[in-house]
Amino acid sequence: MSEENTEKLLGVDINGHVATLTLNRPEKRNALTPVMLVEIHRTLEKFGRNDDIRCIIFRGAGDAAFSSGYDIAAIPTKVSPEIQETLNKHNPLDLALNSVRNFQYPVIAMINGYAFGAGFNLCACCDVRIAGDNARMGMPPAKLGVVYHPGGILQFIEAFGIARTREIFLTAKTFSGKELMDKGIVNYLVNPLELASFTMEYAEKITENAPLALKGMKKIISLFGDAMMLDEQRVKEAETLVRNSFQSDDLREGQMAFLEKRKPKFTGR
Repeated sequence: MSEENTEKLLGVDINGHVATLTLNRPEKRNALTPVMLVEIHRTLEKFGRNDDIRCIIFRGAGDAAFSSGYDIAAIPTKVSPEIQETLNKHNPLDLALNSVRNFQYPVIAMINGYAFGAGFNLCACCDVRIAGDNARMGMPPAKLGVVYHPGGILQFIEAFGIARTREIFLTAKTFSGKELMDKGIVNYLVNPLELASFTMEYAEKITENAPLALKGMKKIISLFGDAMMLDEQRVKEAETLVRNSFQSDDLREGQMAFLEKRKPKFTGR
């Protein structure tokens, strides 16, 4: 799929006060690209200018995957000057995830298929997660020798608490089926054939509530989350840990093991 056709990367469908945003790269298991992430930010920014859209649904195109994660190989070419300027100034992943987290109205992740890495992170930034009972979710950085960025870890802590976030990241386990409900990772688990209709009905019920109340309570909840932000010294410490992991032998071993479909042999260096 061509990067310059941004409309195809992110589908937008509006039904009353509900907007469904579709991650549209089914041939790449809806992996998130820099341009797609900027489009998510720009779309939410546009919706935030008025009260027409009072609930957002994120989903993946097709039935196999919500999103397989961040596609670092998708280098944008021939994009509009506006998008290029945004890419030059911001980390597109941070920009999009913070836009989802801070959107003024409720956001729902409709998890059709599996969600891994940054795809799982996107789900964590949503207010409600509704999954098909065939869903599979996991955070694989520990298997690859990578230290995940602190902003993303904070978003998991906000969504699932510290204890569950420890399990998600330190085990690098794939959670599926009923376990997703038992662990509190999703709010609802439904038949995949009923997932779209259930989610839309849920979203429409949200939009029947008072707009000022929805915005006010979501803002207050976000303020509590902001109180957990790291101070400058701790941010620098966290960034050092992330940077060291990307310069490690373990990262190279994790990448090779993944490509060769074998168990990695980590050395801690």
